[in-house]
Amino acid sequence: MIKIVNQLLLASSNRGKLLEIRAILADLPVQILLPGEVGIHLDILEDGATYAANAAKKALAYCRASGLVCLADDSGLEVEALGGQPGLHSARYAPWQNATDADRRRYLLQNLAGIPQPWRAHFHCTAAVAAPAAQTQQQVRLFVGDCPGEIIPEERGSNGFGYDPIFYLPEMGLTMAELTMEQKNVLSHRARAVNAARPFLVELFALS
Repeated sequence: MIKIVNQLLLASSNRGKLLEIRAILADLPVQILLPGEVGIHLDILEDGATYAANAAKKALAYCRASGLVCLADDSGLEVEALGGQPGLHSARYAPWQNATDADRRRYLLQNLAGIPQPWRAHFHCTAAVAAPAAQTQQQVRLFVGDCPGEIIPEERGSNGFGYDPIFYLPEMGLTMAELTMEQKNVLSHRARAVNAARPFLVELFALS
């Protein structure tokens, strides 16, 4: 196999996600970059019917535009009492224009008001790794991770982003936003998916 330059492009502009993935893969001699750092600006419509479809679409688009190995993910929060919502629409859940993470948390709690607790939920992540076609027989590989927990009505913690401050891990007695980076990089849905992708990344970059 031809050795690929040790640069991994993250198909996202989310710096919080970048920091997480850099920490998860900190032991690998791979430079993890955002698209803007390599002069790429794409607007990918996430119109897939599944997490896998969205993740693969983003990974392939950024891989083709950059010629680099690309990691994309599509993640969502699924709440049992809401029939699995917000799910695929987690990042666009609140109905207000220019809604913030805080807006989405508030809207979720509004929709849960009146429903008896506990509000069981889980975070899901599907990660996709796309490599330039000349370097690998299979262009896209998919990896999944899940993290079970509960939604709580009060925000706790200042780490993380998105729904982390109201996502409670009963076995830890902490919300996702109260975890240290080291704890989150073991327990989170994204950490589990990215760590599942680790052997494939090691193979692609000929690190073994």
